[in-house]
Amino acid sequence: MKTSLKIFAGALIVGGLVTAYYFYRRTSDSPRSPKVEAWLRAPQDHPGWAIQALQRCGNAPFILPTSGFIGYLWGDTFQPGHRHQGIDIFGGSQPNQTPVYAAYDGYLTRLPDWKSSLIIRIPSDPLIPGRQIWTYYTHMADAQGNSFISPNFPAGTSEVFVKAGSLLGDQGDYSGDPNQPVGVHLHFSIVQEDGSGKFRNELDIKNTIDPSPYFGLNLNADKNRAQIPVCPSQNGSSD
Repeated sequence: MKTSLKIFAGALIVGGLVTAYYFYRRTSDSPRSPKVEAWLRAPQDHPGWAIQALQRCGNAPFILPTSGFIGYLWGDTFQPGHRHQGIDIFGGSQPNQTPVYAAYDGYLTRLPDWKSSLIIRIPSDPLIPGRQIWTYYTHMADAQGNSFISPNFPAGTSEVFVKAGSLLGDQGDYSGDPNQPVGVHLHFSIVQEDGSGKFRNELDIKNTIDPSPYFGLNLNADKNRAQIPVCPSQNGSSD
């Protein structure tokens, strides 16, 4: 009887993850969507698809900020007129179980109304010294907006220095609408300066930067139609 209940509970969890994913990407035309669905249904069946948090790919300046499957890339399309501004890393877990870390040294800010988001200012871009950029992390809360961000960074935090590898919080499924949670993942993007020392609106891809060279991975949807991004040292498979 207990075994049957465990199987039933497991099926409900998986079903919930996949349902949330469909709410999130119901209009997606990305060729990666079938693999995202497969990962959410059974991540244990695809170990070669996963990246590992805190790993550095070759000589890339950034370390990987969380573990999981990089399901969507910079420039993917989900609905007419909208291109994805960053990458989505799906942990394959329930909310509040997969840690998120800083990808690079910088100064962390969490605006007073940010429930699931952080942004870290990097005064000098490691690839273009002297250019200021920001790394943006979001979906670190549950569907109702209960934050999974580390208590070290309460709402209103401004310009707190963090080292690469500092724990920021955990992956969540917050979308802003409790009735439409997203699949559990981290959305990560690199944001440009607006010319006055502030970060631009991350919602527009024109305000963001291709993260590929920062991680040493092909994370550009226009250049990568089918390959699963994993570090070259990994024996990952795109099957």
